[in-house]
Amino acid sequence: MSRSNDPSDPSNPHEPDGPAVREEGVSPAGTADEELIRALFEDHGGPLYGYVLRLTGDPGRAEDVVQETLLRAWRHPSVLEGRPVRAWLFTVARNLVVDQHRARKSRPKETSDEALAVLPADDELEKAVESWGIADALASLRPEHREVLMETYYRGRSVKEASEILGIPPGTVKSRTYYALRALKLALEERGLAP
Repeated sequence: MSRSNDPSDPSNPHEPDGPAVREEGVSPAGTADEELIRALFEDHGGPLYGYVLRLTGDPGRAEDVVQETLLRAWRHPSVLEGRPVRAWLFTVARNLVVDQHRARKSRPKETSDEALAVLPADDELEKAVESWGIADALASLRPEHREVLMETYYRGRSVKEASEILGIPPGTVKSRTYYALRALKLALEERGLAP
């Protein structure tokens, strides 16, 4: 039994004008699927958008939710059979809004560039930590050692000027400075800040 080359023979696999094979999930333009989505949008699009806008408070998100809701109806038209269409659309839209809200809650809050601008850079952070350590080490010194270091090193005064301000002899300023520097070095080493 041989196959016929007659183009009108329905058993001919090479039939040029044979019936079009529809791929699953793909429909030609202007079909019932397209009419369904248009009808759904015309009948329910406005009220659905208003409902979702009240839920989200964001027009852009509301449009996205309405579009996703109608897309789900288009993908699964059989679920609309035998049930109130608007109620189904509103339920799907509400569920989408709730899912989006939960997804945003589960993610960490996003920050803007403004928040990053106020954070100190690594160098500044290290300097701040070091400054706190030095201040803590200075605070651990005896008051007379701290006073002499503040006058001679931090305020840049000479031994004579420091002696006049502190009301002690210049020799005492020198000896206190010596012992204060030794004590400060030890305090900095204890804090891991001395070289």
